[in-house]
Amino acid sequence: MNERLELVCKSPDETRCLGEAIGRALTAGTIVALNGDLGTGKTTLTQGIARGLDVPETFAVTSPTFTLVNEYPGRLTLYHVDLYRLGGAADLEALGYEEFFFADGVTVVEWSEKIAEVLDEGCIFIDLRYIDAERRSIGIRAPASLVHGVDDIWKGGIK
Repeated sequence: MNERLELVCKSPDETRCLGEAIGRALTAGTIVALNGDLGTGKTTLTQGIARGLDVPETFAVTSPTFTLVNEYPGRLTLYHVDLYRLGGAADLEALGYEEFFFADGVTVVEWSEKIAEVLDEGCIFIDLRYIDAERRSIGIRAPASLVHGVDDIWKGGIK
């Protein structure tokens, strides 16, 4: 059963730290669905998730807006997908999404609302919203064990 966690990140560094906490809790086959306006921190959060998945720092995690998918090695392979330029689920089929959605890694999808009909309740849904120039409201809807684990790491501080 999914639970919801609402947090406020006060800077891009805090957003990365939250992403790291999430990344540490992820398991193979997980899909993380990110939603939010331009500039709300989707790629910044993904950079933290990469850190939590032990992606080497030599790999610069950038938005795959034009390449559509970037792949990074780590504890689990990270597939970073950006659907900003896609029209919807039909375009996703042409991309061959089954290769990474159902792989043994973790798939992070920016602009996931474009393929809502493909995603199921097993996904982790994260909504990012502006509060002001620096702060973001981040809502996480995920299985209870992940929500509690991330909340515990967040409250304890990232080490």
